[in-house]
Amino acid sequence: MIEEISIRNLGVIGEARLPLGPGFTALTGETGAGKTMVVTALGLLLGDRADTGAIRSGSGQALVEGHWHVDERGAVADRVRDAGGDLDGGALILSRSISGEGRSRAVVGGRSTPVGVLNEIGQQLVVVHGQSDQVRLKSATAQREALDRFAGPELQQVLGDYREVFQRWNDAQAELDVLIADRDRRAREADELRLAMTEIEAAAPRRGEDVELAERADRLTNLEDLRLAAAQAHELISSESLDEARDALALIESARRTVDRVAAHDPELVPIVDAIANAGFVVGELATQLSSYLASLDSDGGRELETVQQRRAELSVLMRKYGPTLDEVIDYLDSGSTRLLELDHDNDRIDALRAEVDADRARVMSLADRVSDLRRVAGIRLSERVTGELAALAMGAARITVEVTPRDEYTASGRDQVAILLQPHPGAEPRALGRGASGGELSRVMLALEVVIAATDPVPTFVFDEVDAGVGGASAIEIGRRLARLAQSAQVIVVTHLAQVAAFATNHLSVVKDSDGSVTASSVRQLTGDDRIAEMARLLSGLPDSESGLTHARELVETARELVGG
Repeated sequence: MIEEISIRNLGVIGEARLPLGPGFTALTGETGAGKTMVVTALGLLLGDRADTGAIRSGSGQALVEGHWHVDERGAVADRVRDAGGDLDGGALILSRSISGEGRSRAVVGGRSTPVGVLNEIGQQLVVVHGQSDQVRLKSATAQREALDRFAGPELQQVLGDYREVFQRWNDAQAELDVLIADRDRRAREADELRLAMTEIEAAAPRRGEDVELAERADRLTNLEDLRLAAAQAHELISSESLDEARDALALIESARRTVDRVAAHDPELVPIVDAIANAGFVVGELATQLSSYLASLDSDGGRELETVQQRRAELSVLMRKYGPTLDEVIDYLDSGSTRLLELDHDNDRIDALRAEVDADRARVMSLADRVSDLRRVAGIRLSERVTGELAALAMGAARITVEVTPRDEYTASGRDQVAILLQPHPGAEPRALGRGASGGELSRVMLALEVVIAATDPVPTFVFDEVDAGVGGASAIEIGRRLARLAQSAQVIVVTHLAQVAAFATNHLSVVKDSDGSVTASSVRQLTGDDRIAEMARLLSGLPDSESGLTHARELVETARELVGG
């Protein structure tokens, strides 16, 4: 239940506070005084799209704040806590601000939240009806939704099961269609992969093999230069010729002997003799290494080079096709094997999906039939009850018929086409609400539907924006009476210009523009006693102090009291 709404700088409203509370609240006022702007403010609190054009001229931002009382153990309270908000003894505060730059800020229970959270909460708190909703009532979707609300929990349970299976069926069918449509392409992909795997496996490449081969090829290509350089170095270090050539080893040995002859005369030469001897050992080791290196050089390097180049060429082909690097070729072998396994199981997957699709389709058809049966039964009951309500709304000759007919295709809502038909008088052809129903008739049908549906699908708060448009006289009185009846089980807020409707209110608010055309904090008044009678007289005759108008207003209030009491 909404306890209070505060509005600042929205439309023509500079500042206003609306005390609401339980029961039936009527909101009246002069044309252009901002009554409908109250509905706009409520829409903002419920997550509607923000429009910077609604900000009052000369103001930087508009602000709306609503105080609700909710069940602390209910779904709304749980969602508020999920969003990080707080409840104080069931008191919930929602606020929404809009800046001139287009920024919008929502606060739920003291915590900033996305606007979508307001929308989620609002759907469980309030149902708003206005002229646009009368137009929407003409659509098949809105009529089906109204029937489903009336049908109650049993239909909702079956419909929920249906939607779950329907979604699964659609997903499986979509996957099956893709597999079948792509089967030829996937078969070609499998063949190509198979050839690639065979080619790579036959070559059996190793990681780093291309680098090793490049190094080997470079060595074999320069084999003679390597042999000549190593032989020359060996000859300089340790000559094997018989001539008088002096190599490094001989020179070092000669140096050692020369110093060793005089070392006895100076102890400092002893370590030098040892160092020269060690140098001879090192140089001798170098000579041995060069000799081994020369022995390792293959005399038949040309034939080995040919083999190495052939292998490099083989790996280059693989890298061009599946690389560009050898590591990527080997990775392709691994991933390709996995992909090939997947493609080779396509037929198995298609068979399994076909079985799933067939099973889910049978389940969808069965559940859709159950949904249709429940809708047809509910449609009969809804027809009877709404027709009864219309009789009380001065449409006694009218009859409502709810038709539930099957369609060829299945959708997320079943396979039913729901149409609410209005027969304005006996003998007339029942016609869809979208064809032939006047605005006043649509208002009364919409109200009758809500009164009936509220018995099985209660909503905490209903807001009606000029639901009485196009209605007057006895019909208006019956609309007021039915709104009062609805207010016995829910909070009802009505923006109206009819005294016949406002007479049934238990809380009457009046919005009055100041002399400068603005609406300030003092411009929204809660009317009681003579003030309320004067406003009723104004609604009836345009003259708040007309004696006949005042008398008529008192009669209306008394009549309303008797009708509600009866």
